[in-house]
Amino acid sequence: MLQVPLIDQTRTIDMKLQQPTRVITCLASCATPNFAPTFLLVSLLTLLLAWGAVAQTSATTTPAQAPPNFLFILADDQSWAGLSVEMIAGKDFSKGKNFNTPNTEKLAERGMVFSQAYAAHPKCECSRAAILAGRTTTTLNAPTKASTNWSMPLTDSLANSLKRANPTYRAAHLGKWQWPMKPADLGYDQSDGITQNQTGESKDPADPKLSLSLTRRACDFMATQVKEDHPFFLQISFYAVHAPAQALPETLKKYDNLKSTSTGVGNDAAKDSGKGAGKGPGNGPGKENAKNDRATMAAMTQDLDTCVGTLMKKLDALGIANNTFIIYMSDNGGRTEILSGGKGNLGEGGLRVPLIVAGPGIHGATYCNEPVISYDILATVLDFAAPNTVLPKGAEGGSWKTVLHNSGVGKVKRSIDRMVWHQPVEVPHPQSAIRKGDYKVVYEWDTKNAQLFNLVDDLGEKKDLSKEKTELTEQLTAELKAHVIAGLGEEACAALARGETPQNRGGGKGGKGVGKPKDAK
Repeated sequence: MLQVPLIDQTRTIDMKLQQPTRVITCLASCATPNFAPTFLLVSLLTLLLAWGAVAQTSATTTPAQAPPNFLFILADDQSWAGLSVEMIAGKDFSKGKNFNTPNTEKLAERGMVFSQAYAAHPKCECSRAAILAGRTTTTLNAPTKASTNWSMPLTDSLANSLKRANPTYRAAHLGKWQWPMKPADLGYDQSDGITQNQTGESKDPADPKLSLSLTRRACDFMATQVKEDHPFFLQISFYAVHAPAQALPETLKKYDNLKSTSTGVGNDAAKDSGKGAGKGPGNGPGKENAKNDRATMAAMTQDLDTCVGTLMKKLDALGIANNTFIIYMSDNGGRTEILSGGKGNLGEGGLRVPLIVAGPGIHGATYCNEPVISYDILATVLDFAAPNTVLPKGAEGGSWKTVLHNSGVGKVKRSIDRMVWHQPVEVPHPQSAIRKGDYKVVYEWDTKNAQLFNLVDDLGEKKDLSKEKTELTEQLTAELKAHVIAGLGEEACAALARGETPQNRGGGKGGKGVGKPKDAK
């Protein structure tokens, strides 16, 4: 006969199995010679003990968190004030007065707005190259759109680095590309191939700038990855709001009151189309959307915003919104009512862009005043997807995780403690710029002229402090020149100093910069 322990003897049983032990004790105390065959009771006791072990293990083990998804929405030529979202909390001048973007407003309510976000370059091609590479255009040896002799192996691109860190990821790039390298060589499993601005000039009135069809295909890609259980990185590079402006007829009707033939309207600043054409750093073309009226521009912006809303709804429908980071940004800036310069030059207008990030662990309706730049995205994605992953050699960006998970407070740590831009073409004088702390220097290579601005006190870059703070100006200029020379080479920079720009001489290292990129197939 089975010897059942007394009730108080059961206290010696492992307390981790406390609940099933109580059941066993109850059964045991009721056992009599007439209770049941011994083997049945033994079997029952064994099952209950096993159940207790499983229950205890389940209670103390947290399921592994699935790798996050990334939806990177890149607008084209959208200025810092190109949304109806304030880029600086409480500052009406930091949003577009004529724009209606309710979905990016919702995104901002869910996430964080960056007040001091920068593009890596004031023009499309080089800015996109820096995003792909996670470094400045000069370190990449990509000073102009003709510079295809990059110093980075394509295997170190953002998508390739992500998939190397976690091979379960799938990557896609839809929309505007512009470079001769194949997207597949840079790690994208799905893409539209090599596309240009002209690709987005839609012939279908129901699909202006191809925005709607791009959005549908983006939704299909996300659905496929969810079905196949793959985390993903999806970059959708819209052709909007680049000129020529196109919009749905029904959206355009909403803006009849804005119809005009004004120029410089691409970024809500028609009356200031000549702004920045004088002494300041905005001395340059700033020619974004000059042939389009305000109404079409505003309607195109709203159509793009509608697509943002569609993408957000798809994430909700797929059940992955809580594990997906959404990054909304523009590839370069444009003219605004407050910032100096515009697209194509190194004034704040050409460089400062809208940036909103939402996702797991990010408090909604928050603002971050820490300066960030688009070549930080590679480091940020890797930090969230595969923490402690070593960045590719030469990467210069830093992760935003610290500020994103701390309500915008903190510092972004980079391998270089500075931001650097370079624009040798399409401006009266080849120029470079550096920002370090609150100060920015804009340097002209041929005239040797250096201007210094305190961006905290002088957002519009109206007061040149170079004569008042000569030592700081010289220090920052020397650091800037050393950075550019290290990337482009002594010969290329000496040519800039002689006034020989890449337009009439060639690119950086490698002459005209049209050689075969490393690892290209």
